[in-house]
Amino acid sequence: MAVFSMPSLGADMERGRLVEWLVQPGDTVKRGDVVAAVETQKGAIEIEIFQNGTVHELLADLGADLPVGAPLAVVLAEGEAPPAPVAAPPAPQGAESPPASAPSAPPVADEPRVMPGSAAAASPAARRRAKDLGVDLAALQGSGPGGAILLADVEHAAPVRPRPASSPMEEMRKAIAAAMTRSKQTIPHFYLSETIDVDPAIAFLKTRNADCPPADRVLLGAVFVRAAALAAAKVREMNGHYSDPEGFVAASAVHVGVAIALRGGGLVAPAIQDAADLSLDDTMAAMRDLVSRARSGRLRGSEMTSGTITVSSLGDTGAEAMSGVIFPPQVALVGLGAPHLRPWVVEGAVVPRHVVTLTLSADHRVSDGRQVARFISRFAELLQAPEML
Repeated sequence: MAVFSMPSLGADMERGRLVEWLVQPGDTVKRGDVVAAVETQKGAIEIEIFQNGTVHELLADLGADLPVGAPLAVVLAEGEAPPAPVAAPPAPQGAESPPASAPSAPPVADEPRVMPGSAAAASPAARRRAKDLGVDLAALQGSGPGGAILLADVEHAAPVRPRPASSPMEEMRKAIAAAMTRSKQTIPHFYLSETIDVDPAIAFLKTRNADCPPADRVLLGAVFVRAAALAAAKVREMNGHYSDPEGFVAASAVHVGVAIALRGGGLVAPAIQDAADLSLDDTMAAMRDLVSRARSGRLRGSEMTSGTITVSSLGDTGAEAMSGVIFPPQVALVGLGAPHLRPWVVEGAVVPRHVVTLTLSADHRVSDGRQVARFISRFAELLQAPEML
C-alpha cells in the first residue's frame, strides 16, 4: 500500500488547493497518469502519480487547501488486498468496565465584575478588548449574568474592517519573490556574458520558414533552447540538481526549463523533456505546446519540477541583456537579451549584424568560469552553424 501525497511543484510552493480529481476509488493507475489538478500561486497544475496500482481511497476533499506532503490518496499495488479496518481491542476477561466519569466541571468563565467607578458591568477581558478596538462599553447591551458585558459582546460590536483581498497576481508575485530570495540567499551565483552574432541563425530560419505556414515556422527562441540543450549535454556541470546533503548530481538527460510570461503578468518555467534528443522542429512544437498549456492552466507537475537547466529569453524586443536568478535545485540559467543591430567585425570589415547577449548564471558550488566558458563557447558555435541543430 502506498500513500500518494501532495507533491512539491517548485521551490516556491508550500501549499496547494485541490480543485479536481480525475480518478475515483477502484480506478487502475500507472506511473505518469494525471490523477488530479492542484491550484497554486502560479495557476492550476495537473499532478501525476508515481506508482502503479489501484486507487483504494481518496483522502482529500475538493477545495481543501493542503501543505506539501499532505496525504491525497491510498494506492494498492497489483494483487494487494485492501487494509483491514482497525477494530477496538477486546476488554480483558474479568475486567470491569471503567466507571463512567463524572461530568467535568465547566471551565471557569471569564467572570464579569463591575469595576470601581465604571458605568457598566464587564469582564476584564472584555474591557481590554474594547480598549483595543475602540468600542464604547456604555453603548453595549451585555449578554452575561445581569446584563454584564462579555468578550463576545465586544467582538460582535466591533466595526468590521475588511481585509484587503490579494489578487492571484499578487499571490504569484509573493511566491516568485520568496523563491528567488531563497535562491539568492543559498546559491552562490556568478555570471559570465558574451555577445553572439545571430545573423547566421536568422538567415537559416528565413530560408527554412519561407514556404511554411505560420503554424509550422520555427522561431529564434527554439534555436536558443536547442543550442542550450546541446551545450548542456556537453558540459555536465551546467545540467543537474544540487541539494543538501547530497551535493551536485548531474542529470542523465537534459530537461530544459523554458521561462514563459503569463498573460497579465507572472512567470512559470516548465521543462521540455529530453530536449537534447529532439529535432529543431520538435523543439518548436514542444515550446508551442508548453506556452498554450501554461496560459490555460494545464501544465503537469513533472514539467514544473524536472527541469535541469532553464532558458529565459526576452524575445524579439526589449533590453540587450539580462542576468537571471537560478531556479533551485538547478545550477544554471541561460539569460538571453533581445536581438539588436550593431556594428560587427566580419573578416576584417565592420558590417551591421544582429547580435544577442547571453548571460549565464551559474552555481559556484558546482562550477567555475572554465566550465561556464565551455558552455558559452559551444552555444555560440551552434548559432554560427545552425544547420547542426
